[in-house]
Amino acid sequence: MIKSVGRLYGLGIGPGDPELITVKALRLLQSASVVAYPIADQNKQGLARSIVLEYIKPKQIEIPLYFPFKLECSAQPYYDKAAKTLAEYLQLGQDVVVLCEGDPFFYGTFMYIYNRLADRFPTEVVPGVSSTIASAAVLGVPLTYRNDVYVVIPAILPAEILKAKLAVADAAVIIKLGRHFEKVVGVLKELGLYERAKYVEKATMPEQRIVAIDRVNPSEVPYFSIIVIPSQWQP
Repeated sequence: MIKSVGRLYGLGIGPGDPELITVKALRLLQSASVVAYPIADQNKQGLARSIVLEYIKPKQIEIPLYFPFKLECSAQPYYDKAAKTLAEYLQLGQDVVVLCEGDPFFYGTFMYIYNRLADRFPTEVVPGVSSTIASAAVLGVPLTYRNDVYVVIPAILPAEILKAKLAVADAAVIIKLGRHFEKVVGVLKELGLYERAKYVEKATMPEQRIVAIDRVNPSEVPYFSIIVIPSQWQP
């Protein structure tokens, strides 16, 4: 008997290491009829799929969801199209999992799918290991102690906003570095945080790279890079 409608799942699959997927996310991934995942290039499989490729079964239907992720292009029509595509499968009673790097509700693409479909279909979000937490782990630096205030800041913000946010934090992680690296470094130096800053690219992925921040080439900083400013508290 076909179910009236399928269930939609947003699966956090972690920052890159396939072993960092949770037991629950793995179970749901392998039991769903449909596996959907974001791609930024129509000629490539996408990072999310590559993380869990070994877990996907041949009989499962795979749906790449194209999102251009370009400043000059609004992503909203692409989210609308993705939601419409997934709704067709859900209406047929098929369960759909959407793969999300890191955590679905932490700067995750799935949030936009959720906003369009959660009021129409039963939906569950499975949290995942964020790259911010994974970065601290691979760098070997505890992020926070006791009552520290911790912030996560996108590097894309203007320098004055970066400065204001960092000035009130005991510990911080700066994400989405890319072409904003030099701006961020300037702010860190102005606030006296540069010596504390730690840099990592593609944490837990096969291409992971940890470099002393003063040896980073600004022209080669990828989008998936992070600066960690750990707590100063001493036990």
